[in-house]
Amino acid sequence: MDWILNLLTQPSFAHTLILFGLVIATGISLGKLKIFGVSLGVTWVLFVGLAFSLAGVVVENEVREFLKDFGLVLFVYTLGLQVGPGFFASLNRNALSNNVLAALIVSLGLTLTLLFYCTTTFAIGELSGVMSGAVTNTPGLAAAQTTLSNIHGDTADNATVTLAYAVAYPFGVFGIILAMVFLKRIFRVDIIKETELQNKLQNLRENRVISKHLQLDNHQLIGKPLSQIFEIIKTPIVVSRMFHHGEIITPTPKTILAQGDVLLIVAPKTTFDQLHVLIGVESAINLKTALDSNLISQHFVVTNKAITHRRLGDITELHQHDFTFTRLNRAGTQLVPNGNIVLQLGDTIKVVGTPEGLEQATKIVGDSIKRLEVPDLAPIFIGIVLGLLVGSIPLQIPSIPVPVKIGLAGGPLLIALLLSRFGNQIYLNNYTTHSANLMLRELGICFFLTSVGLGSGAQLAKAFTGTTGFYWIGMGLAITLLPLLITGWVAKKFFKKNFFEIMGLLAGASTDPPALAFALKIAGNDTPSATYATVYPLTMILRIVGAQLLILFFS
Repeated sequence: MDWILNLLTQPSFAHTLILFGLVIATGISLGKLKIFGVSLGVTWVLFVGLAFSLAGVVVENEVREFLKDFGLVLFVYTLGLQVGPGFFASLNRNALSNNVLAALIVSLGLTLTLLFYCTTTFAIGELSGVMSGAVTNTPGLAAAQTTLSNIHGDTADNATVTLAYAVAYPFGVFGIILAMVFLKRIFRVDIIKETELQNKLQNLRENRVISKHLQLDNHQLIGKPLSQIFEIIKTPIVVSRMFHHGEIITPTPKTILAQGDVLLIVAPKTTFDQLHVLIGVESAINLKTALDSNLISQHFVVTNKAITHRRLGDITELHQHDFTFTRLNRAGTQLVPNGNIVLQLGDTIKVVGTPEGLEQATKIVGDSIKRLEVPDLAPIFIGIVLGLLVGSIPLQIPSIPVPVKIGLAGGPLLIALLLSRFGNQIYLNNYTTHSANLMLRELGICFFLTSVGLGSGAQLAKAFTGTTGFYWIGMGLAITLLPLLITGWVAKKFFKKNFFEIMGLLAGASTDPPALAFALKIAGNDTPSATYATVYPLTMILRIVGAQLLILFFS
């Protein structure tokens, strides 16, 4: 039995992997526990690693460092693939105000951190750890540690950065929730009245894709091809069904409009003001439920790679009389199909047509879910390689004596963001199912947190021997609360945001799912989720870049 004892006590490759497994399994299990309805989730893995290290557990350092770096790259890259589409979408005009407010929260946090740096004796590395913990942002911690290592090499004291993060993190989670409670009292929010206001605002802002039956009353269009309507209305629209000469058809742009035609049009809600003026009033006829119609509708998933790199307008086999694409759902966003759209793997398309037409559409689109269940790993690792190359490029910045690199956190993140948006155009498909992406991401963050925990816990007691740990807590609470309270007040007074939007903004700007869960419970609707999703991608990037800039300019 000596071999078992040696395996569990003597540092080796197998011993290190066993300890990693124990730390991760224990941390994940504890992450399911809730305190006052709030869970710290995967961050428990870090705390368990710290506890093991504090108890005197020693692992093989080379293996631990490899798993830390590999876990960081895996986590940051898959995170970039996930938030990339949302990041570029969040830069549009409708989401601009929310992202400006989120950037204000990040900026205020950085300003407070610099203020503490100028008025205390703490190093910028420690304070970057405090800041990352205060805003519950693990990628920021990783970015700070990587940048410190790039500048100072092996002499960088990353253990202290980790401890500062670990001490500030729990108070950061509850501090975000506390900020929401404070703002609710400050604004004297009545949830019922706020819900009514939200419903009114939703009706004013909403521009979702809808369908209507319009009767052709404009005699100027009679005898003209259907394409005439498309030329006048600049916004993409789809005519999915048409009552034409006594029968229900799926029209083509060449279909000649006639007296008595009824068109079922799919378009953004605000476009129907123009359509009513151009075509006519809404018809009482429902072409969807007409008994004499042989048209049916069905949803297909794009799994045929052959059609994913071309414009819809250039795919001749899709220009059929027997079916029409009416809606396209991509990453939770509904689009109106048009000739300029380039299909991506995983897109869901609603098709209307005859049974024969739908059978033909199936062959063209693919609709084989099994193809998507097996991830194509080659493009993912090509992206990781490109990210590591970009992260290793030495950059010469004025006032910094040595060249700096954006490192393991910055390079893969940047490449993942670009490939998630433009990879399809260069024939590099990075599509993975949500579950596959989540699996890789969680595995990466668990490796990283276990590594930093096992490498830092031995110094945990020192943090509270004097007053250092308590200073970290106090500064962390200030970095958590003040930016949220100030920005929440600005959002209400100057941007006229309702309380539900503000809660989603605060949770998203702190990249904190437990705070979002709390906000959803108070709101009783999904409004906080929408705002959270809008600001999360940009905030995540700003947190990572902000932590790196602190180290680069003040280390």
